[in-house]
Amino acid sequence: MKKSVAELAERGGELAQRTLSLIKRMHRTYMLKRYELQFGMRLVVFLVVLFFYLTRKQDFYGLVMRPFWRGISPIHLLWAYFMIIMISHLIPREKLSMAVMKAYTESRRQSPTTEHDELELLRFVKTQNIRAWVVMLVWLIFNGIFACLYLFGVLDEADMLMLTTFYFLSDYICILFFCPFQTFIMKNKCCINCRIYDWGHFMMFTPMLFIKNFFSWSLFFTSCVVLIKWEIVYARHPERFWHESNPKLQCENCREQLCHYKKKRQLMNQLSRILKSKKEETAR
Repeated sequence: MKKSVAELAERGGELAQRTLSLIKRMHRTYMLKRYELQFGMRLVVFLVVLFFYLTRKQDFYGLVMRPFWRGISPIHLLWAYFMIIMISHLIPREKLSMAVMKAYTESRRQSPTTEHDELELLRFVKTQNIRAWVVMLVWLIFNGIFACLYLFGVLDEADMLMLTTFYFLSDYICILFFCPFQTFIMKNKCCINCRIYDWGHFMMFTPMLFIKNFFSWSLFFTSCVVLIKWEIVYARHPERFWHESNPKLQCENCREQLCHYKKKRQLMNQLSRILKSKKEETAR
């Protein structure tokens, strides 16, 4: 199969060969492998919750609403897992991705900001802020639908937890494979450059606002703290979030390659278009 693709690329000309060369040079980094592992863990959590949701929804509902003093349940363990993830973003560690660590100058991986055009930085900030507010508006309207269904009794607490777990999995689908916000609204090159990267927890736990107990509200309001902290840093130090002023965000300096699967898909599509165009030219 590889041989046939190489032969087709050779016939497709220099651009096709260059595209194929880029695809061959791509490799999975240590950080990417970590994210793949974490994606696998999230997928397992999602499938386990989905199984109980579909087969034993009444018991599942009871677990969601069960008070802590009546004993620890699997839902409480899930809550602890969620909280640990958010706390790791409130108290950042070097092991986190540059997508998070770009906000912190104390990181050893953070480069000093280079000389840059302040006017261009202001334009960048203005554009990104407008796009970020569009994302927030879209997200609130979308989740407003589920809120209305919950308030009218169509959905219950078990449904909202299932929705949260789906968002939990979708967060890593957006990072690794496809992100509608990146593609259609934010237009950032990759997650390392993402203006709203740490909005993920707020988005994840939006449905938790409607479940009236300590565990759900603690998740939602902790996610709000993560969001607010991120926005404060962005407002005070926007130069850390722009690739022109922070060299660590430039592709040639990236050591994580979290865009691996997205970029590979783009290059494969590009190669396919080149070969198709070449085939049509030959047919003429």
